Amino acid sequence: HVSDTHPRMSMHERAAQFSPFAALTGYDSAIAETARLTEQKRILGEDERERLDRCLMQLREHQNEHPYIDATHFVRDARKDGGSYSTVSGNIKRLDEVGKVLYMTDGSCINIEDIIDIMIY
Repeated sequence: HVSDTHPRMSMHERAAQFSPFAALTGYDSAIAETARLTEQKRILGEDERERLDRCLMQLREHQNEHPYIDATHFVRDARKDGGSYSTVSGNIKRLDEVGKVLYMTDGSCINIEDIIDIMIY
Protein backbone atom coordinates (compact mmCIF):
# COMPACT_ATOMS: atom_id res chain seq x y z
CA HIS A 1 0.00 0.00 0.00
CA VAL A 2 1.30 3.49 -0.85
CA SER A 3 -0.23 6.45 1.01
CA ASP A 4 -1.31 9.55 -0.91
CA THR A 5 -1.03 11.82 2.17
CA HIS A 6 2.15 10.63 3.92
CA PRO A 7 5.58 10.71 2.26
CA ARG A 8 7.50 7.46 1.99
CA MET A 9 9.86 6.70 4.95
CA SER A 10 13.54 6.08 4.34
CA MET A 11 15.05 2.74 5.39
CA HIS A 12 16.97 4.53 8.18
CA GLU A 13 13.79 6.04 9.64
CA ARG A 14 11.97 2.67 9.45
CA ALA A 15 14.86 0.94 11.23
CA ALA A 16 14.80 3.56 14.02
CA GLN A 17 11.27 2.47 14.93
CA PHE A 18 12.58 -0.97 15.86
CA SER A 19 15.83 0.07 17.61
CA PRO A 20 16.44 -1.23 21.16
CA PHE A 21 14.89 0.66 24.03
CA ALA A 22 16.85 1.33 27.24
CA ALA A 23 14.26 0.69 29.93
CA LEU A 24 16.70 1.30 32.79
CA THR A 25 18.39 4.65 32.24
CA GLY A 26 21.73 4.86 33.99
CA TYR A 27 22.06 1.10 34.40
CA ASP A 28 25.03 0.87 32.01
CA SER A 29 26.90 3.63 33.82
CA ALA A 30 26.16 2.03 37.22
CA ILE A 31 27.59 -1.28 35.99
CA ALA A 32 30.69 0.49 34.61
CA GLU A 33 31.19 2.32 37.92
CA THR A 34 30.94 -0.93 39.87
CA ALA A 35 33.46 -2.61 37.58
CA ARG A 36 35.98 0.24 37.90
CA LEU A 37 38.88 -0.82 40.11
CA THR A 38 40.50 1.25 42.84
CA GLU A 39 43.55 0.61 45.02
CA GLN A 40 43.97 0.91 48.76
CA LYS A 41 46.53 3.36 50.11
CA ARG A 42 49.85 1.67 50.91
CA ILE A 43 51.39 1.92 54.35
CA LEU A 44 55.08 2.74 53.99
CA GLY A 45 57.69 0.62 55.73
CA GLU A 46 60.31 2.07 58.06
CA ASP A 47 63.03 2.28 55.35
CA GLU A 48 60.66 3.89 52.83
CA ARG A 49 59.50 6.41 55.44
CA GLU A 50 63.10 7.36 56.33
CA ARG A 51 64.02 7.81 52.65
CA LEU A 52 60.94 9.99 52.11
CA ASP A 53 61.77 12.07 55.20
CA ARG A 54 65.32 12.63 53.88
CA CYS A 55 63.91 13.77 50.52
CA LEU A 56 61.48 16.16 52.24
CA MET A 57 64.32 17.57 54.36
CA GLN A 58 66.36 18.11 51.19
CA LEU A 59 63.36 19.85 49.55
CA ARG A 60 62.94 22.09 52.61
CA GLU A 61 66.60 23.15 52.42
CA HIS A 62 66.45 23.89 48.66
CA GLN A 63 62.85 25.06 48.22
CA ASN A 64 63.97 28.61 47.29
CA GLU A 65 65.75 27.10 44.27
CA HIS A 66 62.44 25.49 43.13
CA PRO A 67 63.92 22.06 42.34
CA TYR A 68 62.34 19.80 39.71
CA ILE A 69 60.77 16.65 41.17
CA ASP A 70 58.68 13.60 40.38
CA ALA A 71 56.27 12.91 43.25
CA THR A 72 54.17 9.76 43.34
CA HIS A 73 51.15 10.19 45.59
CA PHE A 74 47.79 8.63 46.42
CA VAL A 75 44.70 10.30 44.96
CA ARG A 76 41.46 9.43 46.76
CA ASP A 77 38.54 8.40 44.57
CA ALA A 78 35.53 10.71 44.80
CA ARG A 79 32.97 7.93 44.31
CA LYS A 80 34.42 4.74 45.74
CA ASP A 81 36.54 3.60 48.64
CA GLY A 82 40.23 3.67 47.75
CA GLY A 83 41.85 5.55 44.91
CA SER A 84 44.83 5.42 42.59
CA TYR A 85 48.46 6.48 42.47
CA SER A 86 49.55 9.38 40.30
CA THR A 87 52.96 10.86 39.52
CA VAL A 88 53.29 14.62 39.28
CA SER A 89 56.35 16.19 37.68
CA GLY A 90 57.38 19.81 37.99
CA ASN A 91 59.10 22.46 40.05
CA ILE A 92 58.11 22.96 43.65
CA LYS A 93 56.98 26.38 44.75
CA ARG A 94 56.79 25.89 48.49
CA LEU A 95 56.77 23.20 51.16
CA ASP A 96 54.23 23.95 53.89
CA GLU A 97 55.21 21.79 56.85
CA VAL A 98 52.44 23.07 59.10
CA GLY A 99 49.65 22.37 56.61
CA LYS A 100 51.56 19.32 55.30
CA VAL A 101 51.15 20.41 51.66
CA LEU A 102 53.65 20.55 48.80
CA TYR A 103 52.79 23.39 46.41
CA MET A 104 53.93 23.18 42.80
CA THR A 105 54.66 26.10 40.45
CA ASP A 106 51.88 24.95 38.08
CA GLY A 107 49.31 25.61 40.84
CA SER A 108 48.75 22.01 41.91
CA CYS A 109 49.27 20.89 45.47
CA ILE A 110 49.98 17.51 47.02
CA ASN A 111 49.18 16.38 50.54
CA ILE A 112 52.51 15.29 52.06
CA GLU A 113 50.77 12.43 53.91
CA ASP A 114 49.79 10.91 50.53
CA ILE A 115 53.29 10.95 48.98
CA ILE A 116 54.98 7.56 48.70
CA ASP A 117 58.00 8.50 46.56
CA ILE A 118 59.92 11.63 45.53
CA MET A 119 62.71 11.89 42.97
CA ILE A 120 64.64 15.18 43.08
CA TYR A 121 66.54 16.24 39.96
